[in-house]
Amino acid sequence: MLELIQAYKSYDPAAKSSLEILLLYPGPRAMFFHRIGHFFYTLNLFFIARLVSELSRALSGIEIHPGAKIGRRLVIDHGTGCVIGETAEIGDDCIIFHGVTLGGMKFSPTKRHPTLGNHVLVGAGAKILGPVTIGDRARIGANAVVIKDVAPGATIVSPASQELARK
Repeated sequence: MLELIQAYKSYDPAAKSSLEILLLYPGPRAMFFHRIGHFFYTLNLFFIARLVSELSRALSGIEIHPGAKIGRRLVIDHGTGCVIGETAEIGDDCIIFHGVTLGGMKFSPTKRHPTLGNHVLVGAGAKILGPVTIGDRARIGANAVVIKDVAPGATIVSPASQELARK
């Protein structure tokens, strides 16, 4: 948890203290509960895992399925409205903004949610859908909808942003 708090401090200049981050930021709270829920999920105690997940959602506004695999130092900035699906995988040192969905496009019991590499940034409101892979150091712009793999280091923006850039 100390490592996560340090990641927030180095990322967010508005963070004034470790205590503020620990007690008042929804991202670390959601990650704390996710680690507990994921532990129960790996023991096949699915009901308890989902109960912890629901408690976390009520307290943080961030919904993370207990089956999701999340690496170290995930910064969820603001966080409200984030949804991370059951088979999602997130690498180390990623940043996700509010309103992000790592969602599925199928109902079959297979890998149906995205995989994010290391050092990926996902902008506010972005939707990454299906079993796509987002490469290391990729950047997904605000409100982008991603349904295909993204190469490492690439930047993806919404079609509206691309149209504005052409004018």
